[in-house]
Amino acid sequence: MNSLLLDRSLGNLGPNAFARIQTTKLLSSFSPAPRFRFDDGERAAGQPSSSSASSQAQVPSHGGDTARASVWAHQAGVSALALERFDGRILISGGSDATIKIWDLEQCPNPWQSHAYHPVAVIPRARTDPSAPGPGPGPSPRPSSTQGHRFGVTGLSFYPFDSAAFLSCSYDQTLKLWSTERASLSGSFDLGAKAYTHATSPIASHLLVACGTQHPAVRLVDLRSAAAVQSLVSPGQIGSSAGATLAVAWSPAHEHVLASGAVDGAVRIWDVRKANALVDLLDQEDIVGLPPTDPQTTRHPRLSAKAHDGPVNGLTWTDDGAYLVSASYDRRVRVWDAATGANTLADFGPTIRNGQLGTLTMFVSPTGLTPPGSERLFFPNETEILVMDLHEGSMVTRLRSIGPVLASVGTQGRGERAVRNRVTSIVWRGSGGGGGGSGVVMGGSNFPGAIYSGHLDGQIRAWVPQLEGAEDEVDDNMSQDADVVGARKRKALDDAFRSLMGKRTTFS
Repeated sequence: MNSLLLDRSLGNLGPNAFARIQTTKLLSSFSPAPRFRFDDGERAAGQPSSSSASSQAQVPSHGGDTARASVWAHQAGVSALALERFDGRILISGGSDATIKIWDLEQCPNPWQSHAYHPVAVIPRARTDPSAPGPGPGPSPRPSSTQGHRFGVTGLSFYPFDSAAFLSCSYDQTLKLWSTERASLSGSFDLGAKAYTHATSPIASHLLVACGTQHPAVRLVDLRSAAAVQSLVSPGQIGSSAGATLAVAWSPAHEHVLASGAVDGAVRIWDVRKANALVDLLDQEDIVGLPPTDPQTTRHPRLSAKAHDGPVNGLTWTDDGAYLVSASYDRRVRVWDAATGANTLADFGPTIRNGQLGTLTMFVSPTGLTPPGSERLFFPNETEILVMDLHEGSMVTRLRSIGPVLASVGTQGRGERAVRNRVTSIVWRGSGGGGGGSGVVMGGSNFPGAIYSGHLDGQIRAWVPQLEGAEDEVDDNMSQDADVVGARKRKALDDAFRSLMGKRTTFS
């Protein structure tokens, strides 16, 4: 560190290069932060709800997550997370119990001390009225008196240009638009099939939301007209083994380009402006790709091409749109050149585990935080988070939570159940996000960077980078206190010695 400061002062190292060296170190230094807990205030059956229990939950132990097993964000498990990229302040969580909770990450006044976050707003599950007729034949219940979802939340995302609104999708076949400040419903869209995921373009002037559902076609919902304006279908897809669409992701470089991953192992690239929207099918055997062609030339992708040998349930782009990353049940992660569609053959080894029943959320570190070609991929690997080099596939670090793999989770009315603390969703805390950026500044106003993960055991866990000098400052304070105590002891002994030696003794 001192040598880098010297090089910067001498002009041998530019400020941008110096900043990237430091942020690259921070990206490799994440570790669990059990001092941060997310407590929704609910208690399992048989647990007393008292002020003492509440105060106890606000002071978690540094010894691990098992110190207060009754503290959780969602009793039934956390199924989705979203964190706004403008200020890095508002975190939204969705649960398997169909509830949505909004958390203010700036509640913590001192990030170096223990803190229990509490939701600032809760959107409860829609209550059902058994006597009310449902949309189909028979006495199926319909939601009443609340605006929330009926079944588990599968996806959350903020409005692309403002954190004042966010979107959610659910197994109840709906996509909902919410006001963040009021936690109230602004619009609801019936998708006609179970919704697994959705995505909005970070740069587009249009307000199209791509939805991946149980139906093979990708549904596009226009927030302006409040209607499903288009369904993206490739030739031969309907009626075949295409199955559900589990992953969708808009390009951060081209506003009309969309990538989708399906159960048939295909990754499809779409241009939503065209009537024949399919542009390309990524092929795992293609390591050359297609050279840039004239815009007037039509490409004819090979319809039998497969990106993976199993269902594709994870897609993410780099911030500059140069690369697309895909993940599949075949335990492979592949990196694709967005310009040519070629497989870059990045090998992430046999450590990949992908048993996610639904969409897998992974992300790539913002391109401005690392030197070119050194981006980091954050991948939820069952009960841990892998941090890997995006292009080489090498392991940088493995983030494992403190505590047992199996945890006891309270259930309403049925005591407790043992569940695996598998990671269901991860989000990056960054600020200053604009355009296609996901938050080029690490962290928010009260902490220099963080990752939050949702788990099947109902916990939201925090992971923070290790800062140089933070522990030294604590050690310095402790050493200063020890010096003061030592000085007092030495002074007391010296005074006692002087009082004894200063007296004259006479013998008679």
